[in-house]
Amino acid sequence: MTSSARPVREELSLPGMPPALSHYTDAVRFGDLLFVSGMVALDENGEIVGPGDVAAQARRVHELLGAVFAQVGASFADVLKVTVFLLDAGDRHAVNEVRKEFFGPARPASTLIQVGALVVPGLLVEIEAVVGIPAGEGRHDLG
Repeated sequence: MTSSARPVREELSLPGMPPALSHYTDAVRFGDLLFVSGMVALDENGEIVGPGDVAAQARRVHELLGAVFAQVGASFADVLKVTVFLLDAGDRHAVNEVRKEFFGPARPASTLIQVGALVVPGLLVEIEAVVGIPAGEGRHDLG
């Protein structure tokens, strides 16, 4: 009879990320899965990047997501699912063009939700992700 060890739950906080706005962490790793919190277009001081420009905000969000993925040896090609929150669903085309730049030919499962507001006034987009960590990638201490 073989026993399998329960995967370890690890909270990841990445230096240089925007400050947490409530009680959460940047991502949680559980075995070979990474659950990334919703990322928004804030800089490390909590200021909005690309005010009024959904494409610029989407670019910043994707840069932040990529930084989190890299810390566990993953990339956009390893993303299994994203959820995109937009103030205006009509902005999906602009966000999709940015998304193609980062994902290339990889296509994750995806859900788009139009919301009435995001956590900071002036934010236009938020994206969360679930990532499959490639086999053989060791644990990384992020903080």
